[in-house]
Amino acid sequence: MPRNETGFAGQSRRTKLLYTVCRTVVCGFTQIYTRMSIEGRQHLPPTGAYVLAPVHRSYVDTPITACVTRRRIRFMGKDSMWKYPAFGSLISALGAFPVSRGTADREALQRCVAVLAAGEPLVLFPEGERKDGPVVQPLLDGAAYIASKAGVSIIPVGIGGSDRVMPRGAKFVFPRKVRVLIGAPIVAEAGPTGRVSRSAVQAVSAELHSELQRLYDEVRTG
Repeated sequence: MPRNETGFAGQSRRTKLLYTVCRTVVCGFTQIYTRMSIEGRQHLPPTGAYVLAPVHRSYVDTPITACVTRRRIRFMGKDSMWKYPAFGSLISALGAFPVSRGTADREALQRCVAVLAAGEPLVLFPEGERKDGPVVQPLLDGAAYIASKAGVSIIPVGIGGSDRVMPRGAKFVFPRKVRVLIGAPIVAEAGPTGRVSRSAVQAVSAELHSELQRLYDEVRTG
């Protein structure tokens, strides 16, 4: 299966069919098993690139996020997952792309910007790793920087209930209700010279943090 410099599988008919079939199975099961409700889909652009930025409380946040749109969305994955070509082709078809852990963050940033430049939606969890509790933790600046560098919007996503579906340390996925709330896009863009200032990135991150907390509070208590 052809791959370009960003490590993606080419969007052949086979790739699109594979994604459609796998997404239908995974998202169908996830939505039924968690009795998922999704609100705010009108905020998702039907075409073009954007950064989808969900709250992160569970491993199941990834398949939950995949359910919000029928478009193929991109995720970062450890490059070791591409060790076996057949499996690598499969997860590439499902939207993942490889990033080497232990290398400079610049590689990951460049690949993320390349995804967005190709017009594809990209998922970045701005809190970084999974967190616990009702408070949205201080955000990494990566999501705001990448969106600004690519000149695309960030769309915040509140996910309520995933921490009960698969709590930290759990080895079983529980049939708990999940509620997803998609917020309005947050504009992120570089300056007129194409440079991204630290103050602009911090301002976007602060706005994103505030909106994520609002959405998370609503889906947790609503």
